[in-house]
Amino acid sequence: MLQEFKKFISKGNVMEMAVGLILALYFGAIVKSLVDHIIMPPIGLLLGNVDFADWKIVLKAATMAGGEEVPEVAMSIGLFLNTIITFLIVALAVFWVVKGYNKMKEKLEKKEEAAAPPPAPSKEENLLTEIRDLLKK
Repeated sequence: MLQEFKKFISKGNVMEMAVGLILALYFGAIVKSLVDHIIMPPIGLLLGNVDFADWKIVLKAATMAGGEEVPEVAMSIGLFLNTIITFLIVALAVFWVVKGYNKMKEKLEKKEEAAAPPPAPSKEENLLTEIRDLLKK
Protein backbone atom coordinates (compact mmCIF):
# COMPACT_ATOMS: atom_id res chain seq x y z
CA MET A 1 0.00 0.00 0.00
CA LEU A 2 2.87 2.36 0.78
CA GLN A 3 4.42 1.64 -2.63
CA GLU A 4 1.09 2.44 -4.34
CA PHE A 5 0.90 5.73 -2.45
CA LYS A 6 4.48 6.65 -3.42
CA LYS A 7 3.69 5.85 -7.05
CA PHE A 8 0.49 7.92 -6.92
CA ILE A 9 2.07 10.94 -5.23
CA SER A 10 5.10 10.98 -7.54
CA LYS A 11 2.99 11.31 -10.69
CA GLY A 12 3.25 14.69 -12.39
CA ASN A 13 -0.49 15.34 -12.36
CA VAL A 14 -0.69 15.18 -8.57
CA MET A 15 2.16 17.64 -8.16
CA GLU A 16 0.67 20.00 -10.75
CA MET A 17 -2.68 19.83 -8.99
CA ALA A 18 -1.06 20.60 -5.62
CA VAL A 19 0.77 23.61 -7.05
CA GLY A 20 -2.45 24.77 -8.71
CA LEU A 21 -4.38 24.54 -5.44
CA ILE A 22 -1.73 26.48 -3.54
CA LEU A 23 -1.65 29.20 -6.20
CA ALA A 24 -5.46 29.33 -6.28
CA LEU A 25 -5.57 29.77 -2.50
CA TYR A 26 -3.24 32.74 -2.58
CA PHE A 27 -4.81 34.16 -5.74
CA GLY A 28 -8.14 34.10 -3.90
CA ALA A 29 -6.56 35.96 -0.97
CA ILE A 30 -5.16 38.60 -3.34
CA VAL A 31 -8.52 39.06 -5.04
CA LYS A 32 -10.29 39.28 -1.66
CA SER A 33 -7.89 42.00 -0.60
CA LEU A 34 -8.42 43.78 -3.93
CA VAL A 35 -12.18 43.75 -3.43
CA ASP A 36 -12.14 44.65 0.28
CA HIS A 37 -9.44 47.32 0.19
CA ILE A 38 -9.38 48.75 -3.35
CA ILE A 39 -12.76 48.26 -5.07
CA MET A 40 -15.31 48.57 -2.26
CA PRO A 41 -14.04 51.76 -0.52
CA PRO A 42 -14.62 54.00 -3.58
CA ILE A 43 -18.01 52.36 -4.14
CA GLY A 44 -18.88 53.00 -0.50
CA LEU A 45 -17.72 56.61 -0.83
CA LEU A 46 -19.93 57.11 -3.90
CA LEU A 47 -22.91 55.70 -1.99
CA GLY A 48 -22.52 58.15 0.89
CA ASN A 49 -19.63 56.84 3.01
CA VAL A 50 -21.06 53.34 3.40
CA ASP A 51 -18.59 50.80 4.80
CA PHE A 52 -19.72 47.52 3.27
CA ALA A 53 -17.92 45.48 5.92
CA ASP A 54 -20.25 47.02 8.53
CA TRP A 55 -23.40 46.88 6.37
CA LYS A 56 -25.70 44.45 8.17
CA ILE A 57 -29.23 43.89 9.35
CA VAL A 58 -29.32 43.33 13.09
CA LEU A 59 -31.92 40.72 14.01
CA LYS A 60 -31.19 40.79 17.74
CA ALA A 61 -29.00 43.39 19.44
CA ALA A 62 -26.17 42.45 21.78
CA THR A 63 -27.24 42.19 25.42
CA MET A 64 -25.74 41.67 28.84
CA ALA A 65 -27.00 38.56 30.59
CA GLY A 66 -25.62 37.55 33.98
CA GLY A 67 -22.47 39.63 33.60
CA GLU A 68 -21.67 38.17 30.18
CA GLU A 69 -22.17 39.90 26.86
CA VAL A 70 -24.36 38.00 24.41
CA PRO A 71 -23.28 38.93 20.86
CA GLU A 72 -25.71 40.36 18.37
CA VAL A 73 -27.40 38.24 15.73
CA ALA A 74 -27.07 39.92 12.36
CA MET A 75 -27.13 39.26 8.62
CA SER A 76 -23.88 40.69 7.21
CA ILE A 77 -25.06 41.85 3.81
CA GLY A 78 -21.89 43.85 3.09
CA LEU A 79 -19.60 40.87 3.71
CA PHE A 80 -21.83 38.74 1.50
CA LEU A 81 -21.66 41.38 -1.25
CA ASN A 82 -17.84 41.46 -0.95
CA THR A 83 -17.76 37.67 -1.30
CA ILE A 84 -19.94 37.77 -4.43
CA ILE A 85 -17.70 40.39 -6.05
CA THR A 86 -14.61 38.36 -5.12
CA PHE A 87 -16.16 35.27 -6.69
CA LEU A 88 -17.00 37.13 -9.90
CA ILE A 89 -13.45 38.44 -10.25
CA VAL A 90 -11.95 34.99 -9.62
CA ALA A 91 -14.39 33.40 -12.08
CA LEU A 92 -13.46 35.98 -14.72
CA ALA A 93 -9.75 35.36 -14.17
CA VAL A 94 -10.23 31.58 -14.40
CA PHE A 95 -12.25 32.09 -17.58
CA TRP A 96 -9.37 34.07 -19.13
CA VAL A 97 -6.83 31.43 -18.11
CA VAL A 98 -8.93 28.58 -19.56
CA LYS A 99 -9.61 30.57 -22.73
CA GLY A 100 -5.89 31.22 -23.18
CA TYR A 101 -5.06 27.58 -22.49
CA ASN A 102 -7.62 26.42 -25.07
CA LYS A 103 -6.20 28.81 -27.71
CA MET A 104 -2.69 27.59 -27.02
CA LYS A 105 -3.83 23.97 -27.19
CA GLU A 106 -5.64 24.66 -30.48
CA LYS A 107 -2.51 26.18 -32.01
CA LEU A 108 -0.40 23.22 -30.91
CA GLU A 109 -2.90 20.77 -32.39
CA LYS A 110 -2.90 22.69 -35.70
CA LYS A 111 0.90 22.58 -35.80
CA GLU A 112 0.88 18.85 -35.11
CA GLU A 113 -1.71 18.28 -37.85
CA ALA A 114 0.31 20.34 -40.31
CA ALA A 115 3.55 18.56 -39.42
CA ALA A 116 2.05 15.07 -39.59
CA PRO A 117 2.51 13.41 -43.00
CA PRO A 118 -0.64 12.25 -44.75
CA PRO A 119 -1.48 8.62 -44.07
CA ALA A 120 -0.34 6.07 -46.64
CA PRO A 121 -3.08 4.87 -48.98
CA SER A 122 -4.76 1.63 -48.02
CA LYS A 123 -4.52 -1.54 -50.09
CA GLU A 124 -7.97 -0.89 -51.53
CA GLU A 125 -7.01 2.63 -52.59
CA ASN A 126 -3.84 1.33 -54.27
CA LEU A 127 -5.83 -1.33 -56.09
CA LEU A 128 -8.44 1.21 -57.24
CA THR A 129 -5.67 3.53 -58.44
CA GLU A 130 -4.14 0.71 -60.49
CA ILE A 131 -7.53 -0.14 -62.01
CA ARG A 132 -8.13 3.52 -62.86
CA ASP A 133 -4.72 3.79 -64.51
CA LEU A 134 -5.36 0.59 -66.53
CA LEU A 135 -8.73 1.90 -67.67
CA LYS A 136 -7.16 5.15 -68.84
CA LYS A 137 -4.82 3.21 -71.13
